[in-house]
Amino acid sequence: MAHPKVIVVMPAYNAEQTLERTLGDIPPGVADEIVVVDDASRDGTAELAERLGLVVVRHARNRGYGGNQKTCYRTALERGADVVVMLHPDYQYDARLIPYFIGFLRDGICDVMLGARIRTRREALQGGMPLYKYLMNRSLTLIMNVVLGQNLAEGHSGFRAYRREVLETIDFESNSEDFGFDAELLAQAAYHGFNLGDAPMPVRYLPEASSISLKDSVVYGMKILRVLGAFVLQRAGLAHFALFEVARGRQPPPGPPLGVEGSRSGADLGVGFPPKIAP
Repeated sequence: MAHPKVIVVMPAYNAEQTLERTLGDIPPGVADEIVVVDDASRDGTAELAERLGLVVVRHARNRGYGGNQKTCYRTALERGADVVVMLHPDYQYDARLIPYFIGFLRDGICDVMLGARIRTRREALQGGMPLYKYLMNRSLTLIMNVVLGQNLAEGHSGFRAYRREVLETIDFESNSEDFGFDAELLAQAAYHGFNLGDAPMPVRYLPEASSISLKDSVVYGMKILRVLGAFVLQRAGLAHFALFEVARGRQPPPGPPLGVEGSRSGADLGVGFPPKIAP
């Protein structure tokens, strides 16, 4: 993959104030296309993106953060992306670093790359990260690393880069429509044996940037624990979840059997609950 086609996707909701600043940091020539998926914003996000000459996909109704990402990735794959970079348009993540993250994927070092906002506690808090978010981030990332067998500095980043093979293999369409989507996707990638990595990224919390409340953060944490529980049961052969099936019509990556079977069941939160219990 010497010269991969790179598509940057932006899941946008009320991002009119920060979209242009975010775009301004993307190095010239690094992206072949930039796609903005507007999740029925109440401001002029979509109109601004169109004026800036971006590819714009509009949702007729608000689908939620996970639903927005589904459209982002599906659109990027349909447009022939070899590498998909997901960047929040809220100016929280430093887009100047995109070329470095692409390099890890292009050179076959990693299949998934995340931007890690937490290098030190002082930097994270001085950068504007609320204390409760810092504490939840640290504790949940530790649990995720132990369960998934990873060593990520942060598992909750809104800056991610994927090789095409990852998104073609995992069944992200069955994932949650809300903020639980990110944890589900990481669990899927780890389950199917893809190499996950991350690199440091400055912290930027702005008043106009998107954020979730303390209550929503607690709900998010519970959903992560649920996904990790499903991962453990699946790996132990005690149950089978739709979350870990290979996407329909796609082939699994080369390697040992994945241990998934059966067809999709009705998934209430995108993780295939209730599971099919192994005999």
